[in-house]
Amino acid sequence: MFESILLPFKLRYSKDREYYKTLRDLFGIYPNNIELYKLALIHRSASLFLPDGTPMNNERLEFLGDAVLESVISDFLFIEFPEQNEGFLTQMRSKMVSRQTLNQLSVDIGLSKHIISQGGGNFMQKHIYGDALEAMVGAIYLDKGYDFVNRLLINNIFRKYIDLEDMMEMETDSKSRLLEWGQKMKKQIVFDTVQSPDSTHNLPVFMTSVLVNDVEMGHGEGQSKKEAEQKAAHEVLEQIKHSEK
Repeated sequence: MFESILLPFKLRYSKDREYYKTLRDLFGIYPNNIELYKLALIHRSASLFLPDGTPMNNERLEFLGDAVLESVISDFLFIEFPEQNEGFLTQMRSKMVSRQTLNQLSVDIGLSKHIISQGGGNFMQKHIYGDALEAMVGAIYLDKGYDFVNRLLINNIFRKYIDLEDMMEMETDSKSRLLEWGQKMKKQIVFDTVQSPDSTHNLPVFMTSVLVNDVEMGHGEGQSKKEAEQKAAHEVLEQIKHSEK
């Protein structure tokens, strides 16, 4: 109540008024500790440094937010699917916490526009969206508590932006599917993954090519070998699907 009374003054006069407006517009929240939310938006590529050289960025908040998200998602799925078994719930949770899902959520709610980073271009930017969302969840948890972030995520984000029916049909392990297809069709599948020359310690980039019977058919890039291989495998599967039509 007291915070809501002070908010008009913070929105107009505070040096952090843009942050207050952003949090109000994105999440409808009035922060108690604005510094947590400011930190949640700083990617490691744009780290600030303390006098002793300690970097300040959103990685620690991302670590915390990842755990909070998994807990809230488990709660959400347990409520939404009262008849489903543990295996189904585990699979659905994996899809909801996937980088693809979190990246898209960050874009859908408008958070991606406010992330502070340096370098990497459009491709690398897309790979920090989900990280920033996790960091923001960590900040909200520390500032408001678990019950608050639980209600916020379920009611204002999951129910609004996630289509559970579409997610049930989503295939997450493209590499396994492609390897199974190769065994069935007696095709040799080779994943060739290398680190990009543009890769840095702060912004690693891996590139994968998929060869089917020595013919290059798919490519993928990602911040990990697994991500690059999954994307390359997905591209090959899409080609196979269209060729079979």
